Amino acid sequence: MSATASAPKKVVLAYSGGLDTSIILKWLQAEYGCEVVTFTADLGQGEELDPARKKAELLGIAPENIYIEDLREEFVRDFVFPMFRANAVYEGLYLLGTSIARPLISKRLVEIAEATGADAVAHGATGKGNDQVRFELAAYALNPDIKVIAPWREWDLTSRTKLLEFAEAHQIPIAKDKRGEAPFSVDANMLHTSSEGKVLEDPAEDAPDYVYQRTVNPEDAPDTPEFIEIGFEKGDAVSINGEAMSPATVLTTLNELGRKHGIGRLDFVENRFVGMKSRGIYETPGGTILLEAHRGIEQITLDSGAGHLKDSLMPRYAELIYNGFWFSPEREMLQAAIDRSQEHVTGTVRLKLYKGSARTVGRWSEHSLYSEAHVTFEDDAGAYDQKDAAGFIQLNALRLKLLAARNRRLKG
Repeated sequence: MSATASAPKKVVLAYSGGLDTSIILKWLQAEYGCEVVTFTADLGQGEELDPARKKAELLGIAPENIYIEDLREEFVRDFVFPMFRANAVYEGLYLLGTSIARPLISKRLVEIAEATGADAVAHGATGKGNDQVRFELAAYALNPDIKVIAPWREWDLTSRTKLLEFAEAHQIPIAKDKRGEAPFSVDANMLHTSSEGKVLEDPAEDAPDYVYQRTVNPEDAPDTPEFIEIGFEKGDAVSINGEAMSPATVLTTLNELGRKHGIGRLDFVENRFVGMKSRGIYETPGGTILLEAHRGIEQITLDSGAGHLKDSLMPRYAELIYNGFWFSPEREMLQAAIDRSQEHVTGTVRLKLYKGSARTVGRWSEHSLYSEAHVTFEDDAGAYDQKDAAGFIQLNALRLKLLAARNRRLKG
């Protein structure tokens, strides 16, 4: 298609520097005749980003149109930590590592579009997955007038062969290992690594050991447990073993501890928002430790009523993040309630890390609601009158007695 009056004039592309997004870059230029701005985010994925700059320059992008940004602190502080205050877990197991990164990337795409005068943004998510939804819902929530281009839903490059032919025709460098079928696809950031597709598509088959990239096999982890202490302030981790750390440094340190002890592996078949089931291998070493620790400090600092209500809200909150509604009024409403609950979630948790597990073994806080005087099996010195429980039970039993009496009468 040639450029038309409705075609975008300038597009900000979420660019990894890999083959697919490099093809998208050239396709945008060929399809729309538009100017392309590339945006590459460092979210702690563990890859050098300078090659992405060189690749963009090689493909004809002017230096002033190449944006490479270190967003690690913002990612953990403003997205990961708020999510962990909620103990958010999707479908009982998944810690939402891919889901939580997308709103930040979209936020910067929209901001860069505004700063550069671009009238569109583009992403490399396919038409089968959740990421297309997450990228686009976030973009429209932040700028209702932005145009979003999703090449995978538009082009006719429907096979690996066609993609490689397009790359060769446009002088896009192709790594030798890209000429064959990749064994699986990987998404990574500071919170997790996600592997899907190809050798993982049959959920009945064990995932090969080489799929795991961020953790050692728990069976090969140290035979001696390691004990650590995580300090919290208002629901956020602020220190490890007494050393104050920034949000990103906390997660980086926990990731290394989790890697060493084989913590945070998950083989999971999830329900995608678009309707299909998908099998993925997730590694969330630091996040798994953080979730256990946050639960541990909440156990002594969070009131039971607030805690139980918070737990009942969590599945809805997690689903909103998974489905791409980070920038929605309902997520923000839930976040306000969650953050209010964390006012006294301050203290320290001791954890035991050992062969794939992170287990709370101690917790203490000046904000603790735990009263040893009330729960002791020894003499409680009048802190609790056990006779009071009789009236409490009778009041709670009243409706049950009435139900039982009615049922007996009707049976008789």
